[in-house]
Amino acid sequence: MSAAADPAGRVTLVGAGPGDVGLLTLRGLRALQKADVVVADRLGARAVLDGLAAEGYALTAEIVDVGKAPGHHAVPQDAINALLVQLAGEGREVVRLKGGDPYVFGRGLEELAHCRAHGVDVEVVSGVTSAVSVPAVAGIPLTHRGIATAFTVVTAHDQISAVGGARDHTVVLLMGVGTLAHAALTLARGERGGDCPVAIVEDGYGPGQRVTVGTLATIAHQAAVRRVRSPAVVVVGDVVTLSPYAPADLAAVTPAEPVLRKASL
Repeated sequence: MSAAADPAGRVTLVGAGPGDVGLLTLRGLRALQKADVVVADRLGARAVLDGLAAEGYALTAEIVDVGKAPGHHAVPQDAINALLVQLAGEGREVVRLKGGDPYVFGRGLEELAHCRAHGVDVEVVSGVTSAVSVPAVAGIPLTHRGIATAFTVVTAHDQISAVGGARDHTVVLLMGVGTLAHAALTLARGERGGDCPVAIVEDGYGPGQRVTVGTLATIAHQAAVRRVRSPAVVVVGDVVTLSPYAPADLAAVTPAEPVLRKASL
């Protein structure tokens, strides 16, 4: 273990939520208002900082943008870990602002462990994960009595084939646009079948928000025709039929159908 950092410095891992400033927790806001420096991700975090400024919250902290984006990490994770220790070692109040929740595919525990290993005090402030909040934008509950009693959250990097259950077990796929065809084919081979409903919610709380609904058999083609882009959350299961975006007859859906946008919700 290296020498302990200045005891006056500390790090707070704050979940920024999915990008809507209204879904930042009050505890997270207070941490930002106290911070000397904010180390911010791109997804969710930057939108929340911009939203706070637009609503008149004048943060005095220095903002360090580590710019992590899908497929491109402007600052490697090891460098982020070292930066947190360095800033806290200077006696500064540091907020590590992460999209969603720090402990839901956010590598929050890695950052916490690194800081503590170097003598830095760390607090974790939970955030609203996109796995739950973004489907809600499209009117999709992940569980509903008589339709689904459980859900699993996975990423495109996980082994999709290991996800069990049938259509009453909802699957939420994060970071899955690039491997959507493979994931849909794999899930369709199981009990869910090719006619299992699927929804893709793009840019959940942003200006590009839109919803595409289909089935495991059609969704990859629909996504290609409609040029679906990240960030997006994919929901698989019968709960998709509860969305106001879902047509009465999913089997009749074609890629050429218009995409429903958030203004119609």
